[in-house]
Amino acid sequence: MGLSKNTLKLITSLSQKKYRQKHNLFVAEGVKVVNEFLNSSFRVKELYTTDASLFNYEESIEISEAELKKISKLKSPNKVIGVFEIPKEKEISSDKFTLVLDEVNDPGNLGTIIRLCDWFGITQLVCSKNTVDCFNFKVVQATMGSLTRVQIVYTDIISFLSETSLPTFTADMDGDNVYKSQLPDKAVLVMGNEANGISKEVNDVIQQKLTIPRFGDIQKTESLNVATATAILLSEFKRA
Repeated sequence: MGLSKNTLKLITSLSQKKYRQKHNLFVAEGVKVVNEFLNSSFRVKELYTTDASLFNYEESIEISEAELKKISKLKSPNKVIGVFEIPKEKEISSDKFTLVLDEVNDPGNLGTIIRLCDWFGITQLVCSKNTVDCFNFKVVQATMGSLTRVQIVYTDIISFLSETSLPTFTADMDGDNVYKSQLPDKAVLVMGNEANGISKEVNDVIQQKLTIPRFGDIQKTESLNVATATAILLSEFKRA
């Protein structure tokens, strides 16, 4: 059957957020990632592959390697591109440990953080409206399928933090040593922008600040990458 010009145009357009929102669709690539979505509650719109035998999906469309390269965003295309529907956002649960992101802009960081949520059993991730779109191609690929198991909601986080009954925490260089702090089972942890941390408005509604102490003799490193810091803090909350 191959690719039509309209299909090529559609798939190419989904690299931009405005067209993902317009068509309510996003793209995933690679055998592992696409299979994760196929085996989840996500609904597939179209599946384009050079080897249909790799997928349990009877309506896949076989294309050539040359056609795959035309629509792939990977340096080395991996047999398949799936076009999936963006699901409706669910309501935020107020009674479970929740990670909140305030203007995290880097797709790689968001993808890694989604994988961390999956690893640590955190099923709910709340993002500020100016955090990078979780259906950005780079985010989707970086999650390696974890996006199918973590509920992500974009909302006004000031309102969310003001209304939650759970204790709220954030990372701060001048906070309490996380290794010496008593951490609750249920809480809200807020992580901020790669360059500026959390905004002043968010900072004003946070109840407790935590720091990850430096152990090196020189101690000239200014800060940790937001995904790295998130991993350490989540580990401590889960260990508590």
